[in-house]
Amino acid sequence: MREKSQVEDIDRSIYDIRDEEKDAYRMKEGLTPQIVEQLSKEKGDPAWMQQFRLESLQIYNEMPVPDWGPSIEGLDMDHIATYVRPHSKMQASWKDVPEDIKETFERLGIPQAERKSLAGVGAQYDSELVYHNVKDEVAAQGVVYTDMESALKGEYADMVHKYFMKLVTPHDHKFAALHGAVWSGGSFVYVPKGVHVSIPLQSYFRLNAKGAGQFEHTLIIVDEGASLHFIEGCSAPKYNVANLHAGCVELFVKKNAKLRYSTIENWSKNMYNLNTKRASVEEGGTIEWVSGSFGSHVGCLYPMSVLKGEGAKMEFTGVTFAGHGQNLDTGAKVVHAAPNTSSYMNTRSISKDGGISTFRSSVVVAKNAKGSKSAVSCQSLMLDSESRSDTIPAMDIRTKDAAVGHEAKIGSISDDAVFYLMSRGMTEEDARALLVSGFADNVSKELPVEYAVEMNNLIRLEMKGSIG
Repeated sequence: MREKSQVEDIDRSIYDIRDEEKDAYRMKEGLTPQIVEQLSKEKGDPAWMQQFRLESLQIYNEMPVPDWGPSIEGLDMDHIATYVRPHSKMQASWKDVPEDIKETFERLGIPQAERKSLAGVGAQYDSELVYHNVKDEVAAQGVVYTDMESALKGEYADMVHKYFMKLVTPHDHKFAALHGAVWSGGSFVYVPKGVHVSIPLQSYFRLNAKGAGQFEHTLIIVDEGASLHFIEGCSAPKYNVANLHAGCVELFVKKNAKLRYSTIENWSKNMYNLNTKRASVEEGGTIEWVSGSFGSHVGCLYPMSVLKGEGAKMEFTGVTFAGHGQNLDTGAKVVHAAPNTSSYMNTRSISKDGGISTFRSSVVVAKNAKGSKSAVSCQSLMLDSESRSDTIPAMDIRTKDAAVGHEAKIGSISDDAVFYLMSRGMTEEDARALLVSGFADNVSKELPVEYAVEMNNLIRLEMKGSIG
């Protein structure tokens, strides 16, 4: 592969190509009961969901905007269209997807990835899935992988009703309530007892519409003794107006089950990414989070794990890259609610060109969670004097019988290390890019291979021609 080394190559060209907007239906901007009712009608919701949406809207209107974290004053819901339906119904065959939408996903590499290494793929464009397919051998195991709308109204309707927004409720915070009111799209996954899905499932979310929001809902249930790796990717072209992403992810990991959830959020720098993700882990279960945050103007993302069964485990591996004009507030939360549970958070954050990176962690150990262990390690690298990095850990330990530790390091690239590499024939840009890649290496090696390559290319591109 040719190494991109020119300044003009740093342009997110794959992601920033905008397709002509050929919406089949676009909700008018704003947020009112009439708009929510119209959205529910467009979706053909069952009665309980229509009521749930209206109740969520009322909660949203009553809740204040959070008074901590990065400013979101540039986000005006009166100028956000909450629902945009593309000019295509969901297809099970790639050849039936309209050419302009298909070309977008071809550029992003989704069909190639499916053919090579995925058990199933869902592709969402604006507010609706346009393509969904799962391999026959996976479906034959009883694995359910479909879009949320089909699950809501099909044979899995009772299961959706049982789990939908029970883990993340509209009362959690203002943007969870917003999600409950206007959600659309997303994926539903159920892995039956004892089934091990050996190759990953993947969803990809693309927001093309200008001045719109995307509110997909992902609901995954991994039953007792089963295992799954689920990959999620996101991107959008850049516009000169605000876009909003306020999705929701609910993960239910049953007794002795295992779920690895990998996500790369590479939104453009006009995006407000206010996503909520949460996992419930029962006895002997394991949740592994792998999280990459590279895009958006403002990001607030703190995946949370509730270890509710004895011996439940959580691992969180994350990397954040904040460049010019970005304020990325990321981290993770864990609640040890049962004995002998364990958690480990390992993160790397990089900031440059005035970017702001904030790591927040929350560790709660309940009174009954005796014998629990938790370790948090966060390292931050600032590449210039204009950038900023903060670490904000919180720990609430209610029992003496627990082992909890926190380690944080914030620093800059060593001039001695740069000098040493330059003395071996490297340019200054190459030396700095190599050091940054090395800093993030133990995180990137946990990413799915195509995303690890993307992350390392991003770091190299951001470094080239931008030193000094």
